[in-house]
Amino acid sequence: MKVVILNKQGQLEDGSIPKPIPKDHEVLIQIKASGFNPIDYQMLQNEHERKLISSPILGRELAGIVVDKGAQVLDLQIGDEVFCASGSMGSNGTYAEFITVPEAIVAVKPKRISFEEAAAVPSAALTALQIFNRLQISPKETMLITGATGGVGSFLVKILVAHKINNIMATVGSEDSTKLLLNMGLKENQIVNYKLPNLRDNLLKANNNQPFDIAIDLVGNEIAEITAELLKINGTYVDVTFMNTTKSRETLFNKGSSILNISNYAHSMTKNYAYYKDNLQRLAEMIQDGTISPPSYKIVGKLSTETVLEAHRMLKYNQTNGNKLIMIHE
Repeated sequence: MKVVILNKQGQLEDGSIPKPIPKDHEVLIQIKASGFNPIDYQMLQNEHERKLISSPILGRELAGIVVDKGAQVLDLQIGDEVFCASGSMGSNGTYAEFITVPEAIVAVKPKRISFEEAAAVPSAALTALQIFNRLQISPKETMLITGATGGVGSFLVKILVAHKINNIMATVGSEDSTKLLLNMGLKENQIVNYKLPNLRDNLLKANNNQPFDIAIDLVGNEIAEITAELLKINGTYVDVTFMNTTKSRETLFNKGSSILNISNYAHSMTKNYAYYKDNLQRLAEMIQDGTISPPSYKIVGKLSTETVLEAHRMLKYNQTNGNKLIMIHE
């Protein structure tokens, strides 16, 4: 099968490997579309993320069709249209024509959305839902979300608004991103462009000159420092990026902040696969009944090294304009 593979020199290149064979509890999926995440390029550059590489074929979320299954697979049938976040639990990553994964992490695709839309859901939506579930947010609490139109941020805003949690302040980097948040239900006074001067002061002013109860950092680095500064004493800081800085950690420690680390990998460490399936099914139901809308997406290209490198570049330089980047497989 055709793949994009990481060679021994650490470079991505087109390749071909045998099609995987499903084990007893696995399904073989023909991938129709796959999604890109910041972790995809961070694995090539960041020491922490590099440790998560389990296959020289990268990529961690997909939508496709079940074409074969193991003897003990009960819930899924050949021909089912499915989606999942494969993480490190598949035979290979999603930059490939086929993948085998445990049946226990796979959910049936919502009928009302395309393969491309479905491939844009799993990792970001699971992360957003984990944030929502673990925070147990009160409608009275003020919340700052940085990078709110990225994959995780977009789903989080949709989930919050659907549950009538509206005390949100969000940062964006473009007019297109502002329009996306307005369409999700936020108002203009809840949106601040992080590219304008004096971001810290602008956010504080937008929150009636009061620090935030909750700060959700989806950007990291310098933005993590500003986010930490804007958090109230004993507030809750949600770290999704693992890209905070020494300065931000010092600020959070001095403020006695509660730090909530969000990682979808935690459940795979204990092979608690039911977590992924149960929450994907919950998300599928929310999309199917219209509680939340599917994500905006942009097709970067077909399965190839050229497509992968372009998507990595767009993610690195924040050029997605609020769209989930998608690769189509034929």
